[in-house]
Amino acid sequence: MVWAEIREPVEGGMDLQWRDGASASRFGAYVERLTRALGHADRAAPFQAYCVGLMLPGRRKSVEPIAARIEPARVGAAHQSLHHFVAQAAWDDGAVLAAVRDLVLPAMQAQAPIRAWIIDDTGMPKKGRHSVGVGRQYCGQVGKRDNCQVAVALSVATDQASLPIAFRLYLPEAWASDPERRAKAGVPEEIAFQTKPQIALAQIRAALAADVPRGVVVMDAGYGADGELRAGLTDLGLAYVAGVQASVSVWPPGTSPLPPKPWSGRGRPPKLIRRDADHKPVSARDLAKGLPAQAWQSVTWREGTKAALTSRFAAVRLRPAHRDDRCAQPWPEEWLLMEWPEGEKEPTKHWLSTLPETVAISELVDTAKLRWRIERDYQELKQELGLGHYEGRGWRGFHHHATLCLAAYGFLVQERAAIPPSGPEGPALVTPRSLSQGPRPRGSTAAP
Repeated sequence: MVWAEIREPVEGGMDLQWRDGASASRFGAYVERLTRALGHADRAAPFQAYCVGLMLPGRRKSVEPIAARIEPARVGAAHQSLHHFVAQAAWDDGAVLAAVRDLVLPAMQAQAPIRAWIIDDTGMPKKGRHSVGVGRQYCGQVGKRDNCQVAVALSVATDQASLPIAFRLYLPEAWASDPERRAKAGVPEEIAFQTKPQIALAQIRAALAADVPRGVVVMDAGYGADGELRAGLTDLGLAYVAGVQASVSVWPPGTSPLPPKPWSGRGRPPKLIRRDADHKPVSARDLAKGLPAQAWQSVTWREGTKAALTSRFAAVRLRPAHRDDRCAQPWPEEWLLMEWPEGEKEPTKHWLSTLPETVAISELVDTAKLRWRIERDYQELKQELGLGHYEGRGWRGFHHHATLCLAAYGFLVQERAAIPPSGPEGPALVTPRSLSQGPRPRGSTAAP
């Protein structure tokens, strides 16, 4: 991968000594293209410095430790410059992410076609209550409700790589409706409360408007359980594979809701389809348990770290029953995909999908399981690039830091695309110069 070490600072910024001349050239071209989206040429130096600081090894990837790593002889000046660039400068996150997308997706597509758009969110634990959007909510990083910030992301995935192309903080209602907290954190006036599925649908619409190469929309049950999101995707002409809860109601194969009640001759003719005590939907769990043994088959979807990933699946065509008693027409038929691993007492996962009726169950499974890519993205973004390390409290700084992490990650994805899928991942990305033994900035670690 990218090999570089930091030499003594030179006029105008740090001096990177790349061990790979081709990587140095590509990084320079990458930075130059993204600088156009920043609005001012004088933002190129702090942009490059921050991206390299994110790629250098270190326990913390916030502004002060980055300044200490990249320019140890002039930490104060570097910190001031980077802090202004991240927390205050008025550059457009969306424009930078669009530039990253336009640079990186062609490299990904040269390796494999776009298969999926993945909707998900990620939580970042936080202490206190003043950082923008922080609150007690579910945090996937710790696997429970905790004090954290949560951001919604849209990623584009191939079989070989994935790239987050949109990233927006979820603002809980307690924040969205509090003018004082909004003002202190600099939340833009146009940002109103939206649920996570609503944010995701807005990101999807923006991607369509930008002519991003289409893929099947893949999501877990936190989003797939939202019937309005699924309906919105269908209205946009996008197929989906959506995780749903075992309790989701469906009509057994071959059945549908009852027609509207006969008109009595008085008032308006009834229009709503019906269900009653003898004719009603069932849960996905109960339907799965009632399937015959021959309905289940073993499917392998990819190679794991130790062995091929295989489980038992069944798929049937049916109609969802989500609030259809408020509709004039039943929902169209789609797939219900179910997973029941050997040794489990009942099915463990369920998905609804609008992929074509002719699709093979192996493709259904493979598409549903593509969601693992976003989990790898988040792992690398957090552990390697410090996505959750920003220590400021404001809306602009949070999104600027995240955008810079995604820009650095985009370069790494682009570099990996040049390596054959069976080739080695490559060694460490960059090698840091030894830090100064002088005073350290507030909040830095002994071994950053």
